[in-house]
Amino acid sequence: MPADDALRALVEHVGAFHITNRAMTRAQRAIEESLRRGDADAGARTRYLRSVAQYFEGFDREARARLREVDRRLAVANQVQFNLAAERGVAVKRIEATRAVLDELGALTSNAR
Repeated sequence: MPADDALRALVEHVGAFHITNRAMTRAQRAIEESLRRGDADAGARTRYLRSVAQYFEGFDREARARLREVDRRLAVANQVQFNLAAERGVAVKRIEATRAVLDELGALTSNAR
């Protein structure tokens, strides 16, 4: 893919994002205009690529930090679920054991009558 086609593809891809950062919006508009006019020189490309890198690297760092936080919270939630399942197992065994004693008691008291 020639460099111009690759640049156009990147500009189109970036343009599909909802960009609220003023500097990135200006850079996007400037390169789109340069490409329309056919005068996207090396300086314009360099400025645009630098703006894209700065903007998206920030989002990448933010998204990775968010993913780490969500993974940490999921690990805590999984541990809580594991602990509750274990507690439930203990409660079920306690019910079974006490029920057995109460059934034996019931059998003895009904025979004693």
